[in-house]
Amino acid sequence: MASELIINSRLHETRVALVENSDVAELYIERKTGQELIGNIYRGRVVRVLPGMQAAFVDIGHERTAFLYVTDVYRDVPDIDNMMPGEYQNGSDPGKGEAINAEYKKEQERQVNIEELLREGQDIMVQVAKEPLGTKGARLTSYISLPGRHLVLLPTVNHIGISRRIEDPEERERLKNLVRDIRTDESGFIVRTVSEGTDADKLKSEMDFMLKLWKDIKNRMANSTTPGLLYMDLSVTLRAVRDLFTREVDRLIIDDSNEYDKIMEFVDKFAPALKNSIELYSGDDPIFDVYGIEMEISRALDNVIWLKSGGYIIIEMTEALTSIDVNTGSYVGKRNLEETILKTNLEAVKELAYQLRLRNIGGLIVIDFIDMEKVENRQRVFTALTEALSKDKAKTNVLPMSELGLIEMTRKRTRENLGRFLTERCQYCEGRGVIKSKKTISYEIFRDLEREPPPVSESDDKVYVEVNPEIENVIKEDEQQSIMLLEKKIKRRIIILSRNDYHMEQYTIST
Repeated sequence: MASELIINSRLHETRVALVENSDVAELYIERKTGQELIGNIYRGRVVRVLPGMQAAFVDIGHERTAFLYVTDVYRDVPDIDNMMPGEYQNGSDPGKGEAINAEYKKEQERQVNIEELLREGQDIMVQVAKEPLGTKGARLTSYISLPGRHLVLLPTVNHIGISRRIEDPEERERLKNLVRDIRTDESGFIVRTVSEGTDADKLKSEMDFMLKLWKDIKNRMANSTTPGLLYMDLSVTLRAVRDLFTREVDRLIIDDSNEYDKIMEFVDKFAPALKNSIELYSGDDPIFDVYGIEMEISRALDNVIWLKSGGYIIIEMTEALTSIDVNTGSYVGKRNLEETILKTNLEAVKELAYQLRLRNIGGLIVIDFIDMEKVENRQRVFTALTEALSKDKAKTNVLPMSELGLIEMTRKRTRENLGRFLTERCQYCEGRGVIKSKKTISYEIFRDLEREPPPVSESDDKVYVEVNPEIENVIKEDEQQSIMLLEKKIKRRIIILSRNDYHMEQYTIST
């Protein structure tokens, strides 16, 4: 599978696209807002403990407080040297999946309440596990993890894990023994996918670097007195190199010389074998236009996605869940209805799995496939969906299809989805997704004129109505009779005036 990392870097924004077989599989965007938080480590201060929610609000030095669930708090929080890190939750590791102490966390949840672990005014070290989403603040964890290119450091847990993507049993055992032999203390490590085939010297060099970094973070924690940043994760460009630039990626192309130099410096230190796979783009056309990425981003903001057969899917997002509706559209098939429906559903499976990954849609997702009569066809669609989602780096959980043709699933969410990141609430429809029809607006104007007609002026018996040009056309062309009857009733002449700067629903009535 041909894969490329395409990076468009500018002062105000950096965009990273992972392109697989000419399709944009993943897209990461970072804007210079100072609010990219995931992976950052903070000295936090507990400002409120909520026993009813088994959570706490924590001040990390930002305007909005973050929150910490009881399951993300280890025992003996104040003891920085005896942390019990848990599952690697940074969200930036495509080879993650090692649940270090899930059972420990479940046991802790059963036995300990949040008020027994935290108190208001307490200072703790925390890491951002999820970016702020919508109206929710960032989600924190006190299970600290520091990702490198080959290893993930879990500072104080005595555990060595191997990425599940390394499938060869002998290689897994070799790497595990290698890390066990070269580590100098009982710090825990997860060996990442790119470490496959790596020698001891390379792992030892990165291990020493990460342990030194952890010592520096602990010193900053000890020497600071107020909530604030202790460690900032890499920029999106270097994170892409660290986490996405693997053996499966053929080349990296970037269009900014300064960022190119930073990447080359980073790679020279951690992965010199990749230097020949990095290119500086020098073309005249924007790099995302050349590789067709800009068009895919625009397509990812549409609610309706057309399929090659003529069918289509509709993606609607709400606060609680995302609904996906599959339709046959103009596709009529060749043999019978059941076959037509099955083919449309199977085609939709590939597209919606792709869209979930591209748009980074997380949380609860309900998919309404076209109803199929045969049980074996429902199973085929379910199997096809699970296979398509197996390529997704985000954790998913899919339930079998119901008799109504619905599939419920969840997808792990760590950052804002693409649609919400690139858009804002519509100032015209105020989030409704629709505006009033031209007829509806016209009749509202008539009711306002009838309800409160302007006072009669001695010099002028006219009333002026300023409207959007499209409303003017509807009233003058379709509602002349209504206007004449209304004029008789209010005993005034009604003059309709066009205003190009007016929104469709906007109008004013004056004398």
